[in-house]
Amino acid sequence: MHPFSLSHSLRSLRLPLLAATCTLTALPHLVLAQSAVAPVTSLDPLTVTGTREKALLSETPVSIGAITPETIRETAPLHPGQLLGQIPGVSVAVTNGEGHTTAIRQPFTTSPLYLFLEDGIPIRATGFFNHNALYEVNIPMAGGIEVVRGPGTALHGSDAIGGIVNILSHAPSGPAGASLNSEFGAFGTWRFLGSAGTPLGESGGVQLDLNATHTDGWRYRTGYDRKSANLRYDQRLDRDTVLKTIVGVSDIDQQTGANSALTYADYVNDPTRNNFSVAYRKVTAARISVEYERRVGTGLVSVIPYFRDNSMELLASFNLSSDPRIDQSHNVSYGVLSKWRKNFSVLRTRVIAGLDFDYSPGSRTETNLLVTRTGTGASTVYSAYTLGTRIYDYHVTFRSLSPYLHTEFSPTTALRITAGLRYDTMGFDQENQLSAGTVSANVNGATRFYGQLANNESTFSRLSPKLGATYALTPHAHLYTSYNFGFRAPSEGQLYRAGNDTNTANALNRARLALALKPIRAQQIELGLRGDVGPLNYNFVAYDLTKKDDLVSQRDLATNISTNVNAGRTEHRGLEAGLGVRLGSQLRLDSALSYARHRYADWVTATGSLSGKEMETAPRVMTNTRLTWRPLPIALLQLEWVRIGDYWLEASNSPTFGKYPGHDLLNVRASYSVTKHLGLFARVMNAADKRFADTASVSSNTPVFTPGLPRAFYGGVELRW
Repeated sequence: MHPFSLSHSLRSLRLPLLAATCTLTALPHLVLAQSAVAPVTSLDPLTVTGTREKALLSETPVSIGAITPETIRETAPLHPGQLLGQIPGVSVAVTNGEGHTTAIRQPFTTSPLYLFLEDGIPIRATGFFNHNALYEVNIPMAGGIEVVRGPGTALHGSDAIGGIVNILSHAPSGPAGASLNSEFGAFGTWRFLGSAGTPLGESGGVQLDLNATHTDGWRYRTGYDRKSANLRYDQRLDRDTVLKTIVGVSDIDQQTGANSALTYADYVNDPTRNNFSVAYRKVTAARISVEYERRVGTGLVSVIPYFRDNSMELLASFNLSSDPRIDQSHNVSYGVLSKWRKNFSVLRTRVIAGLDFDYSPGSRTETNLLVTRTGTGASTVYSAYTLGTRIYDYHVTFRSLSPYLHTEFSPTTALRITAGLRYDTMGFDQENQLSAGTVSANVNGATRFYGQLANNESTFSRLSPKLGATYALTPHAHLYTSYNFGFRAPSEGQLYRAGNDTNTANALNRARLALALKPIRAQQIELGLRGDVGPLNYNFVAYDLTKKDDLVSQRDLATNISTNVNAGRTEHRGLEAGLGVRLGSQLRLDSALSYARHRYADWVTATGSLSGKEMETAPRVMTNTRLTWRPLPIALLQLEWVRIGDYWLEASNSPTFGKYPGHDLLNVRASYSVTKHLGLFARVMNAADKRFADTASVSSNTPVFTPGLPRAFYGGVELRW
């Protein structure tokens, strides 16, 4: 691999952004106004993620990208990354099946830096983060997707640092109807999507969506199966009161070895090789929520009780070389999202006050594995295992109570100010089912010890202010800016499974030190411009995001043990652009562009300093461009170009290992409605058959690459009635 570097670097954005924000937020003091009316605007799209109800995008001081249900159907994604990359600054890489790592204003990572929602409700409880959580939702049949880049609003709590992904349910609408989508393709792939909906008189409707997907996988032992069912029932009780009930169930069974990284020689010459063929992941997820919404005069009351049940059994490929084990985790959740909103005529003021509550009891067991290995270093093959010692077994309950206040007002017709404040108080109660002391286990031929502490209670609290503004330059162009704070509480795994050590004293000290972890903090300032000019619509934004108290491995002076501590600071600065233009009556060009620098600002580890270095797996350039041709209303042909730029393979930016050079992929999609009851569609992914890496890094002092999907054909039939 030969390094490739861009010739331009991103200049510092902090001072210009701060100046712009201060200017916008100071405008109210320069204008005398007693009331204001909503400006006439051509930016009429609505968003629901910022305040959990419909709001004008033109008056939302947040970088939000939206994907319509029509786009979801036309894209027909087999993986979330095939869809979410259409939003500027967003990229989702494949691990296996629908498993993923995410990059939204962060490097590609599995860290809990993102908040995944379904109709505004977190898919998982804080502390039980799963970086693959999007495969617990039926994305191909969603009613829309919204992505907030950067920390969330006052209505969002922990985990919303890099961004928020909100999957919207498929609402019942129109007359009774049904459809069946049958799809077949490369590497033993098949999928059936069934949908049916019907109105219930004039006051409601019901929608049912089913998804059954299978692939053999293109690499050795990388099969994947999913089954999902979603039910939505809407009911209007009277003129002012609406009920919305949502039920979602998913079952996923996958062999996870597809993220088996290979040496460069195998990556090029033997990409179907799988060094981790024993790895697997089994997931079940169920969610039920009932939203009660009642309008009272110029106000609204909303109460959403919900229940979740998440379980996972995991033999992770990434643990096999250091701590081979089977993890079994399970948690349920009982929660309520409640809010009161009131509109006032003076200054067109809106006030939202809310209280979020979550109670999530769970458990974790981990069993050490005795693994059969052959080979050495990055070429080690793990081919079999037997169960060893139970190394963790505990119950843990997460609880949170979070009041918040959000207000908006318009000192002038053009200017709208938004401010919010959220206070999160949360904690874990842990009950160890193993005796205090240590447990010893055979870890790849060596005896290692796992510290077991008595029962523990950990609590955290965080106050998060938010400030933003939008300004209508013209009816067709709006500025927006925001200054937001976010945080991420430690997960139960970080607190209560500190890993192993060579002796009992070190193992116990390691367990004690893990309990000292505190939340990671983030702050972001951004400035954007969005609007339209004739056939062109655009959205430009510059941002400066800083993470503080990030987890760094350092040596504890009292015990001489290397452990994670809150001592790191990283900086993330970038430019994002979304462009869409009609090229006549039949052609449309859309592009999502981003350029960013992610670096370790203050990062001193047990082995040295990385301060000033660019972060690994952090491409500066990410783009997605689509040219769509509709020669007839019933026909579509789309060409898609996906670009991921170069990035460092490891954190020290060593020229010895260099960079992954990035890649360019071409995808083709086509569809045609033969009749109103019959449609045909086809896709070619990676049409140029490019060898590329989903991820690239360094393992055992060797550059390794996870090969991405080669050219793959898919096609199918849709029946509608």
